[in-house]
Amino acid sequence: MTAAASLRRLLVTIGIVGSLVAAGFTIRAASSWAAADAPLTVAPVSVASVQAALEQERARSVALEAELASLGSSTADLRSALDAAQAQVVTDRSTADELRASLAAAQQKLTALQAALRAAAQRRTTTSGARAPAGGTGGDDGGGAGDD
Repeated sequence: MTAAASLRRLLVTIGIVGSLVAAGFTIRAASSWAAADAPLTVAPVSVASVQAALEQERARSVALEAELASLGSSTADLRSALDAAQAQVVTDRSTADELRASLAAAQQKLTALQAALRAAAQRRTTTSGARAPAGGTGGDDGGGAGDD
């Protein structure tokens, strides 16, 4: 190898080492400037405080799970009460339908009886004819139409 090539290698090596040293000083200066501009005024959270907070959250979680279980039980109770109420509504509806049918049948019977009474009164009036007193002592059912 010649002296010029050795000298060139030495200069390149010195240049690279100088660049690395300059980069190290630049990084060190930048970190000190950043530390000066953003000082750590708030102390970092301790492990003990994080563990205490974790325990509080676990206790809160257990309490919420218990509350959810209670709400689930209440929901089941409400659901069964609603089912019972719906069954009662169905029963009441069928009872009301039966009562409506019974009332309609009773009204038809009443109408038939009123017609029979009117017919009987009419027959009695026509058979007794002139013998009935003017004031009438029977036969009048009081108009019947307002007896509903």
